[in-house]
Amino acid sequence: MKPLSVRLLTIRLVTASLIIFLAACGGGDNDDDNAGSSTSANRDTSSKYGLYNDCFVMKADGAYVVRGESGYTADGSDAEAAEKFFMRAANLARYLFYTPDEMLLTAAGSQVSLVPLSAASNGSDWTFDEAGKGTLTASTLGGFLAVGPNNTLVLADAPAKLKFEAAQGCAVYPEMPLAVTGKAYKGDVNKPVIGFAEVHAHMGAGDQLSDGTTDLGPAHAGVLYGHAVDRFGVTHALDNCEAIHGPNGILDPEALILDLNPGTTHNTEGWPTFVDWPFHDSQLHQQMYWRWVERAWMSGLRVMTVLGTHIEALCEFGATATPHVGAQYSEVDCKDMSIGLKQVGYLTDIQNYIDAQYGGPGEGFYRIVGSPEEAREVIADGKLAVVPGLEFSNLFGCNLTWNPDGSETRHCTKEDIDSEIERAWDLGIRQVFPFHDVDSALGGTGLFSEFLNFVGFYGTQGFWKTSPCENGGEGDDFFYNAGFVSATGDLTGILPAELTDVVLGITEGRLPAYQPGRQCNDRTVTDLGAYAIDKIMKKGFIIDIDHAAFRSKQLMLDYTAKTVPDYPMISGHGGHGGISNAQAQQIIRQGGIIYPANQNGKGHVDFIEKLRPHWEASGTSRPLAVGYGADANGLRNLPGPRGMERVMDTEAVQYPFTLFDGPDWGPQFDGIKPVTFDMLTVPDGKMWDVNEGGMYHYGMIADLVEEIRIEGGQEAIDTFYNSAETFLQLWEQTLEASVSAQTLPTPDSLP
Repeated sequence: MKPLSVRLLTIRLVTASLIIFLAACGGGDNDDDNAGSSTSANRDTSSKYGLYNDCFVMKADGAYVVRGESGYTADGSDAEAAEKFFMRAANLARYLFYTPDEMLLTAAGSQVSLVPLSAASNGSDWTFDEAGKGTLTASTLGGFLAVGPNNTLVLADAPAKLKFEAAQGCAVYPEMPLAVTGKAYKGDVNKPVIGFAEVHAHMGAGDQLSDGTTDLGPAHAGVLYGHAVDRFGVTHALDNCEAIHGPNGILDPEALILDLNPGTTHNTEGWPTFVDWPFHDSQLHQQMYWRWVERAWMSGLRVMTVLGTHIEALCEFGATATPHVGAQYSEVDCKDMSIGLKQVGYLTDIQNYIDAQYGGPGEGFYRIVGSPEEAREVIADGKLAVVPGLEFSNLFGCNLTWNPDGSETRHCTKEDIDSEIERAWDLGIRQVFPFHDVDSALGGTGLFSEFLNFVGFYGTQGFWKTSPCENGGEGDDFFYNAGFVSATGDLTGILPAELTDVVLGITEGRLPAYQPGRQCNDRTVTDLGAYAIDKIMKKGFIIDIDHAAFRSKQLMLDYTAKTVPDYPMISGHGGHGGISNAQAQQIIRQGGIIYPANQNGKGHVDFIEKLRPHWEASGTSRPLAVGYGADANGLRNLPGPRGMERVMDTEAVQYPFTLFDGPDWGPQFDGIKPVTFDMLTVPDGKMWDVNEGGMYHYGMIADLVEEIRIEGGQEAIDTFYNSAETFLQLWEQTLEASVSAQTLPTPDSLP
């Protein structure tokens, strides 16, 4: 066998040659959706949705639009001489006019000529309406595309009547490739779902919380660069990050705050070169651009929980530490509930944008759902069911402040909880974490990272109060280790010198000391927390048990066992705070699921073997199911490569690879047509090879599926593609148990 480095180089060269060949031939089925000339003749050009991503000439008030030295005029009589426009969908019924010389028809103000500009800006995206008799109108910046003096195209108060005709010869607007050949498979609403579930992702997080049309500010104080969709496409969504992270990334707070490794830099170039990012250990660059999610969907992703996420105290610290970032936004919102709901609202923008790329409302692969019945219908149609959720500490605005005398001030009431539950439900949220990284008025956080103790102090004015974890918090009794081990007596040993003085100043030198061994949070579920959990159950939210304090998990499990059937819970986030073996079996026995957090193919298969005895010991009759929890955009690393030694012991992922057919694809995949994945390569030659870099971004989920097949064979594939069905069964049981929960008296505490 050739050395791995030689084999990988060969794979790269063959893949590059294949991609060039496919580009010359028009690409695969799914890459054709931006191809321009093959489908425009079949479009309904009188529909405001029908012009998406194709090549046209335009008539304005009956004359063809041509381009001269000073701009555009509507005085042409020949379609061949007319300007060719690639109509790039900017969102539903909104378009960019992209010219053969890669310019954009843009307005700069009212009663002015429309000109071609090289960079998109306000005035480049046009909103279309149907005007009757086969015509359209277009508007931007409060004015209409009109025909002015001397037949010049202008922005004015009265619109021109526009007609479009199919054409050829357009330049195709830039977009992230898919490197996929084939079509997504459909299902049968009356049969179990074949597909995998992602139970923990953050597609709504980014440095803006809209498609760019509205300034809603950023998530995470703006330090996470890039966003899932943008009205101007990939060239803006994943552009150079220098404005946020500084020259050579020197102002990127990941190095100082998250990695505790100050001075680390990176090349800030994004599209189309992507020199240093995205990468599996790049936490503050967008990991869930919509085309990457589309690629994952093509590999069988059928359920995705997208959580609005935040850490209020970390946001406030980041906003203070990086004022140059905040200065770029009209507002930097750091309130957990507010920013979490904005992220959930952004999911509708994402859905609409994807719909626009597929031809109109409801046409896209990305469907926000509010019930398991709706999810099954979406999946049967071959699409992705998206379940909105919330993951942050101060759920329902229940912040906590520790007072100097040791008492606590709670910033929410039972009435607040009631109203916020209704608001969240009405916004489509169906999954929640009652607890997260910082203690709240509802209870204690699960302990796992000593750094979060400082974050918690910043948010609550108090450090964790702990005692030794039961049974040492680790060893044969634990599925996930409980608690944390203090690195030093005074906590400052984990900090770089640049942060030590800052922390000492904030805390006035009042640092706690912890005992040796694993320490667990003494704060469990408060009376307000018991009230909130009961109301969450009565409403029918899916509950994530991760991030609850270790001792709180048992209280939650025992209380949720009071309904008929048991109210199930999810652990898909690494069991933060710890889970014992007995708790793991109880989660499964009560209808819940435990999916691994953020694993490569080897780690995923190892997790299957770790979970198997507990799944069997639980007594459940459900087939073993192991989905995924990538935590993409969750301010954490994605899975790294399996390692050269491991790849040489088994085999490298060979590009191109085919899913749903061939070795290890069992009988349930009969009738599903194969889908082939090439190595994902961007136009300037950047190649994302899972063997070398692991999960660079969410588009590598497909490559991880192939790793799982290589590592675990048919059994691992079966458990993976069982996971969407198992999630939906959990959701159905949740709603059934919620009916039973109505009869439970509201508790003052959990048993």
